[in-house]
Amino acid sequence: MNRSKYIAFEGLEGCGKSTHVTRLATALNGLATREPGGTEIGAALRATMLDAKNTSLSPRSEALMMAADRAQHIQQVVLPAIESGRHVVSDRSVYSSLAYQGYGRELDLESLRHFNSWAIQDVWPDLVVFIDVPLDALLERLKKRELDRFEREDRSFFERVLRGFHEMARQEPDRWVIIDGSPPKDELEVTIRRLIAERLSI
Repeated sequence: MNRSKYIAFEGLEGCGKSTHVTRLATALNGLATREPGGTEIGAALRATMLDAKNTSLSPRSEALMMAADRAQHIQQVVLPAIESGRHVVSDRSVYSSLAYQGYGRELDLESLRHFNSWAIQDVWPDLVVFIDVPLDALLERLKKRELDRFEREDRSFFERVLRGFHEMARQEPDRWVIIDGSPPKDELEVTIRRLIAERLSI
């Protein structure tokens, strides 16, 4: 029997991650979760980091809070689920810290990777599903909702984050799969399910 898998969905705001996390977790009879905010402690950290009023939160503080959330999430949610035999499907993972605080905030990537690896006990996703949607389309979607602290960043920030995701995908092709997020949800779900079966045999 194949061991339980830890699958993370990545992408920019509005790409459809949350929808497909729920759908895939249901199809696999797995656990759907998210970072930040997948635990009670993480929810408190998430509320602080996303609050648009917290304009004084520094990039380093943000990075440390994200790492704290991920440390709690891995220990409290991901590892127990995997050890119990359940697949875990997460809306974001440690790679978002590298993309947003590293490429986006332009903090040192080597330092971020080092202390985040320690925080997550070196438990990296078995597979990362990156839903790729053109930036212009995503920015149009954001205009239709009340924006949190991250969503209020300028275009250049999101361009750096998007470049970061693509660079990480190129660096780890065995761990990442890039999916065009433009098709309708049902069609995209079929594509994702097929790729998951091919890559992880589940």
